[in-house]
Amino acid sequence: MGGTMVELDVKIEANDLYDYMLRHSYNSAVGIIGSCFGALVLLLAVMVKQWVYLVFGLIILLYLPWTLFFRSRRQVLGNPSFQQPLHYVLDDQGLSISQGEDSVQYPWEEMRKAVSTGRSIILYTSPVNATIFPKRQMEDQKSAVIEMISTHMPAAKVKIRN
Repeated sequence: MGGTMVELDVKIEANDLYDYMLRHSYNSAVGIIGSCFGALVLLLAVMVKQWVYLVFGLIILLYLPWTLFFRSRRQVLGNPSFQQPLHYVLDDQGLSISQGEDSVQYPWEEMRKAVSTGRSIILYTSPVNATIFPKRQMEDQKSAVIEMISTHMPAAKVKIRN
């Protein structure tokens, strides 16, 4: 498949960042433990019929999505790199991201994992950093991006559903 290349321009918006933050948080130990604890408190509320536990359980369950929602908006508004579109190039070497004069390259070997949500394809370049490809902005290039990722990354690292 030598010489293939996929190019696209993406403007990350607050909802794209929120989608990434939700997925990242709820797939971490803290997110999983927090959700389980909140669910247990709700279960306790039903068992002992105490509304105070119900309120406490809802606060625990809603705290993370609520704070992530506001953090994603603040980050997109406050960070200049979110104001302009990013230019992505995926080729046989890896992923190149450029914006204006700035450019960064990530070889395929350094990619940690690739996952999908209902809204995005997310390519992790480190345990906490990722490149977000919002599906609504990919149009007809979505399958080419998925194919490029699947071709160059080990299958065990790719968890993308169409």
